[in-house]
Amino acid sequence: MNIRIGNGYDVHALAPGLPLWLGGVQIDSPLGCIAHSDGDVAIHALCDALLGALALGDIGKHFPDTSDEFKGIDSKILLSLVMDLVRSEGWEVVNADVTIAMQRPKLAPYILQMRECMASVIGCSAAQVSVKATTTEKLGFVGRSEGCEVYAVVLLGKYDRTSD
Repeated sequence: MNIRIGNGYDVHALAPGLPLWLGGVQIDSPLGCIAHSDGDVAIHALCDALLGALALGDIGKHFPDTSDEFKGIDSKILLSLVMDLVRSEGWEVVNADVTIAMQRPKLAPYILQMRECMASVIGCSAAQVSVKATTTEKLGFVGRSEGCEVYAVVLLGKYDRTSD
């Protein structure tokens, strides 16, 4: 099997009165992400990791925030489109690991739902998708609840069919 590793990172500012979407799940929060799309920073980081693993650019290249086509779009749609690209190159997700840095709200009650949602969209089991949440101990823009940042790593696999 051939393998590729991809790393993704995304950050969004937070503001009151906006919905907060993380990993395809709406989170009960007084603050939401300021964004051109639905602002799902976890899915955006995962998309960048997937694209990066195959040197296909980044989410902004494929879904520019200057395009009306993507205004308010559900990020699960973007993830599905990225997976279409990944599969068109013959690759599948072996596993994904997503770390969300956010001071509040506590995300532990949503972790399993996020794993299941993202796994469903990328076409693998929830056991192949890890989601972890952390705070920054009140340090920096995350600690001041001014923003949310997410790191994602993926491992892609492609079976070499010529040796079968």
